[in-house]
Amino acid sequence: MRRPDSPHLQQAHLAQATRRHFFSQCGLGIGSVALASLMGEGQLTAAPAGTTAATHFPPRAKNVIFLFMAGGPSQLELFDPKPKLQELSGNVIPESFVEGKRFAFIKRDAKLLGTKQTFAPRGESGTEISDLLPHTAAIADDIAVIRSMKTDVFNHGPAKLFVNTGSPQFGRPSMGAWVTYGIGSTATDLPGFVVLQSGPRGPRGGAPLWGSGFLPTTYQGVPFLNGADPILNLSNPAGIDNAAQEQFIDAVTDLNSLRRAVVQDPEIDTRIAAYEMAYRMQSSAPELMDLSDESSHTLEAYGVDPAKPSYARNCLLARRLVEQGVRFVQLYHTDWDHHGNKGTDLGEALQARCRETDQASAALVNDLKQRGLLDDTLVIWGGEFGRTPQGEVRSDLRGRDHHIDAYSMWMAGGGVRGGQTIGTTDEIGYEVVDQPVHVHDLQATVLHLLGLDHKRLTFRFQGRDFRLTDVHGQVVEQLFS
Repeated sequence: MRRPDSPHLQQAHLAQATRRHFFSQCGLGIGSVALASLMGEGQLTAAPAGTTAATHFPPRAKNVIFLFMAGGPSQLELFDPKPKLQELSGNVIPESFVEGKRFAFIKRDAKLLGTKQTFAPRGESGTEISDLLPHTAAIADDIAVIRSMKTDVFNHGPAKLFVNTGSPQFGRPSMGAWVTYGIGSTATDLPGFVVLQSGPRGPRGGAPLWGSGFLPTTYQGVPFLNGADPILNLSNPAGIDNAAQEQFIDAVTDLNSLRRAVVQDPEIDTRIAAYEMAYRMQSSAPELMDLSDESSHTLEAYGVDPAKPSYARNCLLARRLVEQGVRFVQLYHTDWDHHGNKGTDLGEALQARCRETDQASAALVNDLKQRGLLDDTLVIWGGEFGRTPQGEVRSDLRGRDHHIDAYSMWMAGGGVRGGQTIGTTDEIGYEVVDQPVHVHDLQATVLHLLGLDHKRLTFRFQGRDFRLTDVHGQVVEQLFS
């Protein structure tokens, strides 16, 4: 991204650090000259906390909260009713639908599976939403449901990487890293990109889902733990008071600065910034996690027990984080992978996940709206892919396999026009027939709402310019037009 007025975007030269280090160690005259010309003031400085950069055009949103349902929620049970699928349930899917297709587990001659759930028009918009999501149904006029999502990758780990980084391969920056690299954050005592997790385990793919890839590591997401100490080893060791801790931080900064002057490694700046941020967070982070100042009405609306970690608690924390200026907050809630195993069928497992997430997701949208924050905060709900119209039977329990050709997500706030449904799938929910929205289109749209042109937000690495959307992506203008 070539904008000299933005100190954040001068980081585009940092990928040349290894080459600079080579020349500085060689002692070659030409190396010294080249190094001096490359090292403009500030180009090796990590992005300071609490600063922002200019956008390409006026933004509609300032912050993002991404509610990621890891595992692939079934759109056919939640957002995309199919009467014809109900009618054909138990029949083998026609060959014309599956010719040339690959699936994670089921065979091509698997039988179609109807749903046990009921749908009804919700709100003034008449958006059809399942009975599994009564709280989401109550905010139907505030959300835009996208029924025509498409992705390229049908296994969990690579598919999660694809949604989060634009590539199914490790090593690319995550969306939150791209955003904070592009426009920084107004938070001074908290990271610009925070990750919160709930569910029985972490998401497949792990830390690379919120990593910075080849961007400087100052832009990577910072996972927060549930509890009074949200960051491991954040508290002072026994016997060390704040004055002694400050002296230690100053001494380490001085040593790191001396080393940086010798080797010109930009990651040393990240290390310095990390120590300084950790010192500031020793007071800000525990205050953030302390919910004692929240009203009983708010806690009840989210369904939060302040003493227990939960998705609901993370949703409330997400609101508190954006209030503090955090640019990008990502929540991961796991165990949405419903093949019909683990002793439960699709209905039982899906009901449990919906009970854990529905109330809090809707409460977050309502809370942001009541506080005047929804206009500036983009909320996204969805997973890495959807589920097949065909059923999958495991030990006499029915579920659905991974499906990449048609699934659903929803968005709210941040310039998105609520009360609309975008895209249409065929009569059994297998293929998109109108307004397809590819993962790269979603990413391009998120950046656009933040005032960023996805084609211009680039970083040169190993001789080529990379971007979040690779060489694809179209902004879905209907979302905000």
